[in-house]
Amino acid sequence: MSETQVSALDHTVQETNVWLKELAEDHALGDRPHAYSALRAVLHALRDRLEPEQAVHLGAQLPLLVRGIYYAGWRPADTPDVTRRLDDFEARIAQELFQGFRMDPEATARAVFALMWHRLDFNEIAKVVAELPLPLRALWPEAAQSLAQARAGE
Repeated sequence: MSETQVSALDHTVQETNVWLKELAEDHALGDRPHAYSALRAVLHALRDRLEPEQAVHLGAQLPLLVRGIYYAGWRPADTPDVTRRLDDFEARIAQELFQGFRMDPEATARAVFALMWHRLDFNEIAKVVAELPLPLRALWPEAAQSLAQARAGE
């Protein structure tokens, strides 16, 4: 028997737990609270770096509960943040991580981006990656970077 007795809600809780488990175990983030902190921080930094239309397209690809995390606190009028430098993007991630988070923001972004590449439609991810400046693209798996480069005709 499901916890909520609403299959869509039970499914999204289960799917979100799969995402958190993958981040915690496969990407060495420790436990699920740390994985949640990483997912939230990176999703917010990425969302705020994208043009609002692209941010919405990406949000539509996310599991329902992850989508709620992604949109929490978003102000489309304040985006995109035109951060081009890797250290500025990492600083944005670090602002939202648990104090004393054991992984640096660059490794945290790489872990979340690898998860997204694995779990989401690769064409949608390629569109997102193609929109980012080169220093931020480098945080994505090589296959995502290559597909984005091909899509952008670079």
